Amino acid sequence: MKKGIILVAIMAACAVVANAQPRAIGGRLGAFDGVSYQHSFGDSNMLEVELGFNFGTYWGNRINGRTSDGTKWHMFGHDIQAAVTYDWIDPFGATFPWDHKGEWHWYLGVGGAGGYGWYGNTYEKGVGTVGTNANWGFVGGAGRAGVEYDFWFPLQLSIDYRPTLGVGLIDDGKGGARAGCYWDMLSLCLGVRYKF
Repeated sequence: MKKGIILVAIMAACAVVANAQPRAIGGRLGAFDGVSYQHSFGDSNMLEVELGFNFGTYWGNRINGRTSDGTKWHMFGHDIQAAVTYDWIDPFGATFPWDHKGEWHWYLGVGGAGGYGWYGNTYEKGVGTVGTNANWGFVGGAGRAGVEYDFWFPLQLSIDYRPTLGVGLIDDGKGGARAGCYWDMLSLCLGVRYKF
């Protein structure tokens, strides 16, 4: 009886290993520097999870809103964010014609993102800087469009664009918070990952 249970367990473990899904882990460099993990579901779908950091205002991550009297304001700052997207690989059956080593793929995906920011500077139209070192947070939807090259050894290179649009809250410096629309439309990154 014990031998039978052990045999079934070994067969189940072999089946799991035989059907293990390809994975890749590495970094993303660009608008958000950070880490990226991909988990494939067959040949046509994957989940991508990433944690990124933005330590400069150049890329234009911002929250837009209005004060109680209707004055427009916007905020730039540094932030850390996490994102998850479900991606379709080579959607619509469109593939790259490629007869050499390695494989080209492209992908489209949707998901969500959220994050926390600090050292934000708030500006109001016609006034200038009205707040500095503010803390803020956001949550929203994310999209993804990218292209990747899988080498014949365990290396993957990719370029992808992942815009984010959602809602944000920023500290108003008076114990309260201002709400606004968060957007990051310049999130273009290079990915370098190890496949396993």
